[in-house]
Amino acid sequence: MSQHFISVEALKRQFPGTDQAVFEDLWFGIDKGEFVCVIGHSGCGKTTVLNVMAGLDHATEGGIIFDGKAIEGPSLDRAVVFQGHALMPWMSVLENVMFAVQSRWPQWSRSEAAEHARKYIAMVNLTGAEDKKPSQLSGGMKQRVGIARALSIEPKTLLMDEPFSALDALTRGTLQDEVLRIRATTSLTVFMITHDVDEAILLADRIVLMTNGPGARIAEILVNTLPKTRTRETLHQLADYYPMRNHLLDFLVRRSKNFVPPPGWDAKRPPQIRATATGVAAE
Repeated sequence: MSQHFISVEALKRQFPGTDQAVFEDLWFGIDKGEFVCVIGHSGCGKTTVLNVMAGLDHATEGGIIFDGKAIEGPSLDRAVVFQGHALMPWMSVLENVMFAVQSRWPQWSRSEAAEHARKYIAMVNLTGAEDKKPSQLSGGMKQRVGIARALSIEPKTLLMDEPFSALDALTRGTLQDEVLRIRATTSLTVFMITHDVDEAILLADRIVLMTNGPGARIAEILVNTLPKTRTRETLHQLADYYPMRNHLLDFLVRRSKNFVPPPGWDAKRPPQIRATATGVAAE
């Protein structure tokens, strides 16, 4: 699978003092410029997979190949947006983003770093809020700063751990639209964890379905057949939308709990599923 831009190979994570792995024998790839979401119930290890991908945790077995090299620790080529904004409260919006910029380009002057930071603050529509402290911002604005900070280091991949789950529905929708817009203009590779089926359908090119933990596996990978030009307003009008949504909900409600590998099932090649208006079928 190493031909992929990101290749997860035989990944297993078992924490010390436990009798069973959180997940085991995970295999999947992410191509350059692709947006991949992973869904599954709490406890299946989604965040642990992301942490290993970010270099913040390590695998018990297997590993992850990123752009041709094994991941052995954190890298500025892989930026993370956490569920909490993780901003430094004593710094302004501009200073929070500049902190990341100066970590990436320590040779730059303060004025150069500020100019670069302002570009990404504008990208998330926060121009005018540069001098505000996090305590003066709404939850959605804080997450915008977190996204600007991650993008400002110009990573090869953006890793997002349920970044909108703590926000109200209106703010969440607005930020999803921002992510769609930014992704369309940057062609960034994105790996995102979400519990929200509609969020995954709106944003992702493919959706990885993980069974319940412990001992979680990848049951299948759903290919998003909706047009790239989809929007939240038109999503429910598309013919493939409800079959895809129903398939994902059925997995979360029923199949994720009682997954039994079918005959001939190969963990190295999880089934790629397409849900269309005429039904659901493997590729």
